[in-house]
Amino acid sequence: MKNFALIGAAGYIAPRHMKAIKDTGNNLIAALDISDSVGIIDSYFPNARFFTEFERFDRHIDKIYRKNPKSSADLISICSPNYLHDAHVRFAFRSGADAICEKPMVLNPWNLDALQEIEASTGRRVFNILQLRLHPSLIQVKKEIDASNNENKYEVDLTYITSRGKWYLSSWKGDESKSGGIATNIGVHFFDMLSWLFGDLQRNEVHLYTQQKSSGYLEYKKARVRWFLSIDESDLPQSCQEKDQRTHRSISIDNKEIEFSGGFTDLHTESYKQILDGEGFGCDDARVAIQTVHDIRNTKINVNPSTLHPFAAKKL
Repeated sequence: MKNFALIGAAGYIAPRHMKAIKDTGNNLIAALDISDSVGIIDSYFPNARFFTEFERFDRHIDKIYRKNPKSSADLISICSPNYLHDAHVRFAFRSGADAICEKPMVLNPWNLDALQEIEASTGRRVFNILQLRLHPSLIQVKKEIDASNNENKYEVDLTYITSRGKWYLSSWKGDESKSGGIATNIGVHFFDMLSWLFGDLQRNEVHLYTQQKSSGYLEYKKARVRWFLSIDESDLPQSCQEKDQRTHRSISIDNKEIEFSGGFTDLHTESYKQILDGEGFGCDDARVAIQTVHDIRNTKINVNPSTLHPFAAKKL
């Protein structure tokens, strides 16, 4: 049984990590969040120590590590705001623990470089949650793509609209310096999936970029991809609005819709199983998507009608 600590216990994604720790037969010894709305811990690890101040959490973890290393945290799960991820990974390493980090692992490619240098000097590892690579439907799609003799590039449309209220832009998620912006915060795992499915990235165009929506074109070795991401409910298709659905997720390959709306429930647990079995996704796996979203943030808008996503065309 492994001991875990968790940073960011009050966040949206933290319960999935708690469940994964529980489901894999391990123990949560301590958790941290500046918010104390963490009653969910009772459903998984009611005996875990909880802290609202990093300094006290740090002192607690350090005390255990120095006095009784066998009882200290073997792994630290990181569910904190995006801009804090690399600092919290370094904290895990200093505490003699490996790290399991939510996406995006970091905001910039050079942050990955620094973590890899520390990995090399400490022997510790950081693993990224890239759960779409473990989705059964997408694994099947990858098998079909890898086995195909298709000489033409696939034509792909990616559309993800996940409505968010006014709170979103007032939180850290609305601050690009902290979240990385819309393409990073809600899109980085899709960009990881695309490079995993279709190979090397060859071209990156940005057609639309605001706080609430972003769109562009990515060309990979095996695919041409038009993408559109939004947190604005007015972008939802009429069919979703009529059903009061606040999320629309669609990926089509050569006009064939890929159904993967289900099957997400246990992907964090599956990620933990692989990590604990000595596998999992590290810095090298995360790099292409991190570079992609970094470039999206820093690329000059250049509208290309021939590669424009249909949803973006309505906004320009």
